[in-house]
Amino acid sequence: MARSIAIIPARGGSKRIARKNIREFSGRPILCWSIDIARKSGLFDEIMVSTDDDEIAQLARDAGAEVPFMRSGETADDYAPLADVLREVIERYGSLGRRFDRACCLFATAPFIRSADLKAGADLLSTSEFEVVIPVARFSYPVQRSLARSSAGRVVLNYPEYADTRSQDLQATYHDAGQWIWLNPDYLSRVQPLLGPATGSVVIDANRVEDIDTEEDWQRAEWKFERLNEMGESP
Repeated sequence: MARSIAIIPARGGSKRIARKNIREFSGRPILCWSIDIARKSGLFDEIMVSTDDDEIAQLARDAGAEVPFMRSGETADDYAPLADVLREVIERYGSLGRRFDRACCLFATAPFIRSADLKAGADLLSTSEFEVVIPVARFSYPVQRSLARSSAGRVVLNYPEYADTRSQDLQATYHDAGQWIWLNPDYLSRVQPLLGPATGSVVIDANRVEDIDTEEDWQRAEWKFERLNEMGESP
């Protein structure tokens, strides 16, 4: 049986939304939603939070996650690549004599994660040649019809070659849903990019995707989350 670890990065600093990782979201600290879905999924032998913050560490433990060590200063600043954060966790566990066959980074501000999507990602990682698997959502409007806008308000087509192409004939395009990343731990030791030729994907419902970076994002996410709960579509 493959052993899996869930890694939830949750540092204390946040420039755009203060204390974002533990701010209350729909009645509980937002980090707790990610911990809870990891636990309910039944996919993980270990659920840990990588943080440099004592308050976040205690909240994580109270919610059922492990914090066996604190994040280093090198991986706790604004510019540390996510791959470095994950690599540090895998290496620290290795120094403790603990190794895992699969790792999944769950983002701390992703309350829309579903167990079914996590399982689909794990299955794809296990049955394919992909080293990394991410969730993607389809753009609702064709990016080939996107516009560039000048400071004066003038707009031009970014891709004028598609001006007369029917929308149904345009290639579908997708974006990273920013919820989780499944990967083979040894892939990190090879210093490869998380998004590259070895990256596969699982398509998820765009209605369950919200990048939370501003107050407006936060309010919209809470509204969407509550509507989904009302329709019985909670994680």
